[in-house]
Amino acid sequence: MPRVLLFTATTGYQIRVFDDSARRLGIELVLATDRCHVLADPWGDRAIPVRFEDPQASALRVVEARPIHGIVAVGDRPAVLAAHAARALGIPYNSPESVEACHNKYKAREVYRAAGLPVPMFFRVAITADPNETARRARYPCVLKPLGLSASRGVIRANSPPEYIAAFERIAALLESTDVLQMREEQNRYIQVEDYIEGREFALEGLLQEGRLKVLAIFDKPDPLEGPFFEETVYVTPSRASAEVQSTLIQMAQRGIQALGLTSGPIHAELRHNQCGAWILEIAARPIGGLCARALQFGQGIPLEELILRHALGEDVSAIERAEAASGVMMIPIARAGIYEGVTGIERARTVPGIEEVIITAKEGQLLRPLPEGASYLGFLFAVGTSPDEVETALRQAHQELQFQMATTLTTFRPSMLRSQFSTRLRRTTKDEN
Repeated sequence: MPRVLLFTATTGYQIRVFDDSARRLGIELVLATDRCHVLADPWGDRAIPVRFEDPQASALRVVEARPIHGIVAVGDRPAVLAAHAARALGIPYNSPESVEACHNKYKAREVYRAAGLPVPMFFRVAITADPNETARRARYPCVLKPLGLSASRGVIRANSPPEYIAAFERIAALLESTDVLQMREEQNRYIQVEDYIEGREFALEGLLQEGRLKVLAIFDKPDPLEGPFFEETVYVTPSRASAEVQSTLIQMAQRGIQALGLTSGPIHAELRHNQCGAWILEIAARPIGGLCARALQFGQGIPLEELILRHALGEDVSAIERAEAASGVMMIPIARAGIYEGVTGIERARTVPGIEEVIITAKEGQLLRPLPEGASYLGFLFAVGTSPDEVETALRQAHQELQFQMATTLTTFRPSMLRSQFSTRLRRTTKDEN
């Protein structure tokens, strides 16, 4: 029985789908997760305990799991560890250097610039720097972002020096929060500043075989992502962009992949397109995150996770194409901070034509925060249809049927509380407060 090593966070949404796919394919799935190494298999999954902040030492631990015939990673930090483990095991995969560049926005921008790719003006600033001074270096509008966080967490647009200072201090406070500090990553001590890139935003999903890109899907992001925050909500495929625009996006993704040195496995790329052409926002050496992968089906009902497992074992999947129907997902945004109490309208949402699934992931009593500080969604809506327009309409109609109950906890999220916790003065513009 072939054995595939899956690197993922203990709480990863995709573990179950990978496990189901592995069973269907007759594959033994070996998990390597960030579970507690002291407790004896607390989740009952026989996972190898690893530490994402120490990939080299953890790679030596997973070598003991031989024989391993393929490697898959879900998430940015697991992908870094997977690259180190693949090198130790002698399994074809991306190099640690290429994956580490993907996981560091500053390194990635340097790589793209050195390769002659179009990049915005950018620079890196330590969170201990004086924002009053660094605000003078920026060109406006600009975007401030953490180097290692994903899903637009901590990304803020600033249109003026006062907005820059407010954004800088807000991101610095986020990077001093407990959950970020626990990552123990040096890159989280910096903030990147770069020119704002206008244009429509897209996501590209693909697989690499010896550096060659097979495009699995191009997603439209129909919501205008213009800031001040950049919360992603709707993904719809196939893209409604012209063939010329899609070709430009693919070519730019291929150039970015080559510059980074990525060679194997799934990639997820975020790009923008405007009158100057395509611009890479980021390329990740992993598949689309969380439950969003359910928006993709291939052949006769093959989930993305099965395709990735087959690819990891060396199977030629180049002839397998995305299912003909249009599809999409809505990541249900968190409108305001508070304690989640419940939701009504789920059954009405499910009856909207085209809706396939309504999944609420928020738990009763859970403390939730919107972007830029937040790191989760209320849930996910999935739809299929004969056209991308039909899918988008279904997602938006279903969302309107849902009414979420949130208990307001004003004291928890007052700026004064953040100042007390992090000893950092937060300034918030009127727009932020609204």
